[in-house]
Amino acid sequence: MFRSARSTACQATIPSLRVVSLALAAVLGAGCKQTQPQNQPSTSAAPAAPKAAVTVQPPAPQPPEPMPNPEEPLLLLDQGMEPGAPGQGSADNSRCLVCHLNFATEKLTTVHARARIGCEKCHGASDAHIADESWASGGNGTAPDIMFTKEQINPFCLDCHVRARLEIEAHKPFFAGTSREKYCTDCHGQHRMAQRKCK
Repeated sequence: MFRSARSTACQATIPSLRVVSLALAAVLGAGCKQTQPQNQPSTSAAPAAPKAAVTVQPPAPQPPEPMPNPEEPLLLLDQGMEPGAPGQGSADNSRCLVCHLNFATEKLTTVHARARIGCEKCHGASDAHIADESWASGGNGTAPDIMFTKEQINPFCLDCHVRARLEIEAHKPFFAGTSREKYCTDCHGQHRMAQRKCK
């Protein structure tokens, strides 16, 4: 029978592949070490080396709760937030700051804004006030929805600011009633318009 050159070449290659495969298996097998499962006792005569002790560090002690700082905004602390904490955002007062730019850096406004309490919380939506552009030309514009007389300021502030958190040395005369005509905004922020024109 006639064999092709191709068939003869294939038969000659097969023994070579077997030799290469065996050599490869021997090399790979030499690097492997047979191990026994950990839950079965060792059958070797040599005693096992003692295992090194693992040291576990106890958790670091937590620092004690800080005492309230009289300069920190108490409402923020009451809600478990830290002033200016990242990622919390702040209230959007942009509709008001278009005209009342002086309040963009005023402390009472900025402290509350960081707590996501905007102008609207105290003064209402005040849409008519915001839409009234007569103020810009010196006219007698529309007042915000909610404005406070001096007598209304303290009760309104105390709706959110818990008295127990406010009882610090500086407030003692205030709560004792010995400081007449004292209002929260007298000491906290400059939240008054220098000049008012409204009906």
